[in-house]
Amino acid sequence: MCCWPSVLSKVTRLRAFAVSSLVALSVVSCSRETPSAPPPSAAAPTPSPPAAVDSRGVLQIDDGYVDANGALIYYKAFGVGRPLMILHGGPGASHDYFLPYLVPLARTNRLIFVDERGSGKSSKLEDPAGYTVEHMVEDVEGVRNALQLGEVSLLGHSFGGVLAQAYALKYQSHLTHLILASTFASTRQLNAIFDQMKARMSPELRAKIDRFEKAGLFGKGKDFEKNRYPAEYMVAAWGDGYFPYLYQRRPDPNFDPVANGVMSWDLYRTMWGSHGEFVIDGNLTSVEYTDRLNTIKVPTLITVGDHDESDPSIARDMQQHIPGSQLMVLPQSGHMTFVDQPDLFNKTVNDFVHK
Repeated sequence: MCCWPSVLSKVTRLRAFAVSSLVALSVVSCSRETPSAPPPSAAAPTPSPPAAVDSRGVLQIDDGYVDANGALIYYKAFGVGRPLMILHGGPGASHDYFLPYLVPLARTNRLIFVDERGSGKSSKLEDPAGYTVEHMVEDVEGVRNALQLGEVSLLGHSFGGVLAQAYALKYQSHLTHLILASTFASTRQLNAIFDQMKARMSPELRAKIDRFEKAGLFGKGKDFEKNRYPAEYMVAAWGDGYFPYLYQRRPDPNFDPVANGVMSWDLYRTMWGSHGEFVIDGNLTSVEYTDRLNTIKVPTLITVGDHDESDPSIARDMQQHIPGSQLMVLPQSGHMTFVDQPDLFNKTVNDFVHK
């Protein structure tokens, strides 16, 4: 699952539950029609979040839902400083996999994590046709407007980086900085990388994966198993196939490829497709941004692991197309760069947004 960054281990899910149970939820409503962007000179100042940190140095968590664009979008915010919005991968994961790795950024930034529509704690749609990058762009803008964040820095990881690019292509005037982490700008280019990944597999593993994909991946097994991948395919694709590209320096000891199957399958099949992990043939085939990247003028940082499934060649190509952008290739790192190299990742991001 290229853009599904990591399994949410039982430990992570329990931690996320414990944290969320300590905070009060709020619901913020905003118009479903996104207002036109004000000129930069008229942009609203970034408000200082109330009680972001108390006299003991305790960072207060604010979370809730923004009602916009036909979906209830969950957010979690904490930290001190200018706003840094963070978009997760998948499509269909949640913000949980960023925690606790990005928490140190809260010392100098107001972090706003967003669960995309159909993902995590955000509402799911009855009609999966509503799961598109374009709708998710409006959801991000809805959160920014409802929380009165003003201009923000925006970080997107994996599929979240695709979403961040799409947001920048439409709402660039609302950004101060753009961070694109382990992502891609062309589905065709990424599919070519998948072909190379399969070619490097052992003949036995490649034959096993091909056999499952040719037979069809859905409608198999018992009734409760028919709307997801077979467990044996999950182990072959996400375990044996993907694991070398997910982690290098610090492999997650709780990684469980079958637990990856706990996700929003209707969203995933709509956006990624239904023919396996090594080809994107859902509506993400519309992601062909390369020829438009030169219109992004906001300061941009591109990060990638040296063993990333979103291959470094993709990141280098993106840097060549975004004027003035910076590239950081993190050593001994897979797709989960902030797990393999947490200090280096956080320092790189923090230095960049505070230039």
